[in-house]
Amino acid sequence: MKSRSWSWALRSFVDPMTYFQLVRLMHYYSYSHVRPRRRLTLGEGATIAPNVSLRNGERISIGRGSKIGERAYIWAGDVQSRISIGEDCRFGPEVFVTASDYGLAPDAKIAEQERNERDVVIGNDVWLGARVFVGAGVTIGDGCVVSAGSVVTKSLPAGSVAVGNPARIVRRREDYAAGGEAPERQPDAVEASA
Repeated sequence: MKSRSWSWALRSFVDPMTYFQLVRLMHYYSYSHVRPRRRLTLGEGATIAPNVSLRNGERISIGRGSKIGERAYIWAGDVQSRISIGEDCRFGPEVFVTASDYGLAPDAKIAEQERNERDVVIGNDVWLGARVFVGAGVTIGDGCVVSAGSVVTKSLPAGSVAVGNPARIVRRREDYAAGGEAPERQPDAVEASA
């Protein structure tokens, strides 16, 4: 049994396709992270995880002290739209921010339609939880918190706490007591009728 596993490992080690796959992975990392990272504007003390996927880095700016989590996607538009991330922001893992989307005209194939590009602006001191999606044309005001898994398709005013798909404002940060506890939560209409 042991010699079988060794022979499998040896065959894998000498197989040229193993090395071809390694070259493909290095190429992917280069075009999705290394080259765009050289072009983006990164403020002092800002960090991005080594596996963040970037598109069109010359149209991305990340403010001082911001932290971008693992496997996040920050995709500026191919032609003009920009992504601006403010200072002291926190992005959880797998956050996706895009500044373009496809057209929806029924008489043309989606892949052949011109993309709709609109700038995305994320203010200072914003926290986006894990797997948040932020679509083209959205502005998220200073001090906002967006709960994990939320889909932000419309702009959020400063100080908002938003959750859901689509993201909706459930509180304001100023509603939280000085001790950090949330005020009593009022039941939704659905909960009250149950």
